[in-house]
Amino acid sequence: MAEIINLRAVRKAKERLDARAQADANAVKFGRRKGDKALEAARAEKEKRDLDGHERE
Repeated sequence: MAEIINLRAVRKAKERLDARAQADANAVKFGRRKGDKALEAARAEKEKRDLDGHERE
């Protein structure tokens, strides 16, 4: 006799797996490390300071 399976549970498990794969792909594509974010913020702050330093009164 064949094993009885709940099709709804199988469908939901597959959807969860697909969503996790999509999330992992997005993390690789768009994600940045904490150090990268800090470096970018520091560079932006330096650019702002340099620009403000050249301002004429």
